[in-house]
Amino acid sequence: MSEQLDALPAEAMTSESVSAISWRDFLELTKPRVVALMILTSVIGMLLARPGVPGWGVLVFGNLGIALLAGAAAVVNHVVDQKIDTVMARTRKRPVATGKISPRDAILFATLLACVGMVVLMWQVNHLTAWLTLASLVGYAGVYTLFLKRATPQNITIGGLAGAMPPLLGWTAVTGQVEGHALLLVLIIFAWTPPHFWALAIHRKEEYAKAGIPMLPVTHGNQFTELHILLYTLMLLAVSLLPFVTGMSGGIYLIGALVLGLRFLQYAVRLLKGDDRRVALTTFKYSITYLMALFVVLLVDHFVFF
Repeated sequence: MSEQLDALPAEAMTSESVSAISWRDFLELTKPRVVALMILTSVIGMLLARPGVPGWGVLVFGNLGIALLAGAAAVVNHVVDQKIDTVMARTRKRPVATGKISPRDAILFATLLACVGMVVLMWQVNHLTAWLTLASLVGYAGVYTLFLKRATPQNITIGGLAGAMPPLLGWTAVTGQVEGHALLLVLIIFAWTPPHFWALAIHRKEEYAKAGIPMLPVTHGNQFTELHILLYTLMLLAVSLLPFVTGMSGGIYLIGALVLGLRFLQYAVRLLKGDDRRVALTTFKYSITYLMALFVVLLVDHFVFF
């Protein structure tokens, strides 16, 4: 990629740039769209944990605490990836990458979010949910961002576990314990993460290469990655049927999971045959729709049959 991507160093900030900082910049640090998707799966975990609707206290304070800790992990990600973000088109305007917010201020903000989140979960929910959520923060911000992301092309496969935790966190917020059906929800997101993220990595291959991130398309090429997207999509289709097989869900979910999964499989086959970056981007976008729709169908099935 020939385009020069220049970033403003933090030490070059002027008083004018400092005064331009707004609450929107700090909100951007928390990756609100990513956190919103996590909260959606957390809410669904809460609603599936028991028949009926959980109390408002668990719904409000549980998701608030989870969101605060997820936001803290996102802020740390901005700080750790500051140099990488300056050479990638989709991230070069992030507040830490441009120097608009200093790494020190970002870390202080992350610490505040994490502390408030832990207090909320400990005080208003339960200790198990608090510690599991903190472990997810450490897994994403520490193990994945600091180490795995730069160490291995299987980074997203291994590190995906942290991002798969929200349904379990929602479940434990209601029940106070880890149960098998909650782990099935984690397994679905864990299997979904590689084909979801590798499709984006194919589309952004040149940027990852320039940033020195060993994503699978960079280290092993598109065809190898597309084959693995297909294999993981097949695994995801099988895993998505486990709620029905184990009696967690009924026929509505089974039909929905098959329709959504076969459509995902169709995208994966098209990508393998065509090796087209546009198809890769379309596959990535569909994967987001797939996950949201799958959990919504599971939720509908739950309330129809409980």
